[in-house]
Amino acid sequence: MLIAINPDNPQQRLIDQVVRELRSGATICYPTDTGYGIGCDMFNQKAIKKIILLKQRPKDKPFTFMCQDLKNISEYAHVSNTAYRLLKKNLPGPYTFVLPGTKLVPRLMSSKQKTVGIRVPESNICLHLLKTLENPIINTSVPYENDPPPIEAYEIDMLIGNRVDIIVDGGPAYPDPSTVIDLTGDTPEILREGKGDLTPFY
Repeated sequence: MLIAINPDNPQQRLIDQVVRELRSGATICYPTDTGYGIGCDMFNQKAIKKIILLKQRPKDKPFTFMCQDLKNISEYAHVSNTAYRLLKKNLPGPYTFVLPGTKLVPRLMSSKQKTVGIRVPESNICLHLLKTLENPIINTSVPYENDPPPIEAYEIDMLIGNRVDIIVDGGPAYPDPSTVIDLTGDTPEILREGKGDLTPFY
């Protein structure tokens, strides 16, 4: 199923339609500020297992997930004062933050070190989905083998349309991986340079 949603002013009735499917265990492909991603409700294990199969991903490699805001992050991660200041200044944005997870995080979502990777994306569609669902959504990239990477929903439909339940068409989304920053220590550590200004983290 392909559902076109306005990226600037998402139609709530269409957001509600996608969220109903997410609550029923659907897997979706959706546009983010770092390209199209694949996801599901973080608390639906059956859907998570479908994504693990789709990505051919090791079960012990945790997914990152998206939260709607800083308050939402604090439910799923322990946020120090230093981390809080950095998150407040730089979210929403194209960053993935590694933080110590709380007990609310499902085991599949945390590393052996009990850390989690969390995003608050700068995408109206994502934020509307998160606010309406009221649960975090898994975030992983669309698998593709050849360049150029898919940037349009119809390209993704041709690539993996039969392996996800819904593709949300929010217009072109250019793949540009998020910058990954470890905030578990006293000072930020940049684990991967990607989209976004790195200056605040030096």
